[in-house]
Amino acid sequence: MDPSLIGLIAFASVLVMLAIRVPIAFALALAAIVGTFFIFALRTGSFAPERAIRPTASLTFSNAFDLIHNYNLSMIPLFVALGHIAYRADITTNIYEAAKVWLANLRGGVAMASIVGCGGFSAITGSSIACASTMGRICTPEMLRMGYDNRLATASVAAGGTLGSLIPPSVLFIIYGIFTETSISQLFLAGILPGILTLLGFVLVVALWVRRDPSVAPATGTAYSMAERRRAAFMAWPALVLFMLIVGGIYGGIFTATEAAAVAVALAILIGVAQRQLTLEDLWLSLKETCIQTASIFIIAAAAKIFVAFIALTGVAPDLVAWVSASDLSVLTFMLAVALIYLLLGMFLDPIGIMVLTLPLLIPLVEIYGLNLIWFGVVVIKLLEIGLITPPVGLNVFVIASVVGDDAPLHRIFAGIARFLSIDVIVLGLIMAFPVISLLIPQSM
Repeated sequence: MDPSLIGLIAFASVLVMLAIRVPIAFALALAAIVGTFFIFALRTGSFAPERAIRPTASLTFSNAFDLIHNYNLSMIPLFVALGHIAYRADITTNIYEAAKVWLANLRGGVAMASIVGCGGFSAITGSSIACASTMGRICTPEMLRMGYDNRLATASVAAGGTLGSLIPPSVLFIIYGIFTETSISQLFLAGILPGILTLLGFVLVVALWVRRDPSVAPATGTAYSMAERRRAAFMAWPALVLFMLIVGGIYGGIFTATEAAAVAVALAILIGVAQRQLTLEDLWLSLKETCIQTASIFIIAAAAKIFVAFIALTGVAPDLVAWVSASDLSVLTFMLAVALIYLLLGMFLDPIGIMVLTLPLLIPLVEIYGLNLIWFGVVVIKLLEIGLITPPVGLNVFVIASVVGDDAPLHRIFAGIARFLSIDVIVLGLIMAFPVISLLIPQSM
């Protein structure tokens, strides 16, 4: 049997297994191992299973070993730990509290503060789902108590949570950088301007929504003095310091991304202890949660690495490159096809699963078009960010729904999300049309 045909069958089997809710790691690993076994067993023209066991085992374990021992992968537990520690030390929540005080006199100010708080949370944690879960518990119930329309109260946090994908540090950028062998530091910097554009766009959505229909966000009637505003802003200094340490250290060449993560974790612990907000129990729980979250990411990444090696063995990628070259597709047509594929997959799969499933086939195509891999990475992450709030399976929407329960049915959250999706599409178009938005900061290093 032709190895390319085995590769296509394996790819289809992965999609089937995902459709019946087999975890992405097990689906990828099973398809890759069985497919590799058949390729080696049929190599001589007749089925010889005894000749396939050793090379299959070698390919499986060597690729998983190589990935887990990748130095850059150590960033993931460090940034995950930073997020958990900063949350338990009240570093992340103080960003929201400061924004709420400064925006209190605006109608819809709490929703705007929630989006700003999500942006600040994302700038430390790097996880969209963790951001939506944490900020959803803090912001959404408060807005509902104040009389906010449940569409605005839930959609603003669900959309704001997606900022964790773009604003550095981002776990998705780390995985993309490892699988494409691009600079993770440059990827982090490339996400800054698109992330800020998205954040400002979301705030604009709230402002326009409230202006058109004031009933969705009642006036708070709360007025804070300048002294109270300054005090609230000062409380957010640890988050600002950590963000500047990471971004400024990377941009200035003082730290690598891994070193910046390690220093930031140490500094977050020191700040939490000094402010008496972080106890030994908090630290232990943070490390425990880090181990659980990191293990799940590593299992998916290891399975994906095995699947990538299997795809290389089948020769599907070169065949696809040859087909695209013969089709003479324009860059615009290719990018629109990529966007369509990611948006469709984003309706059903989680971001990491989509990325590890598609990158082995897409990266060779990106290279033949001569596209910048840093810019393409920002486009991919933006598409994955949109997938987090796209029906029918927007993960951030389901996270918020689980937090608010009966206070906001799922269809009401999706109804509010539509406004924020329009901004996402606009920002995506700007990123694709003007690569300088993504490349300006990393190219100025």
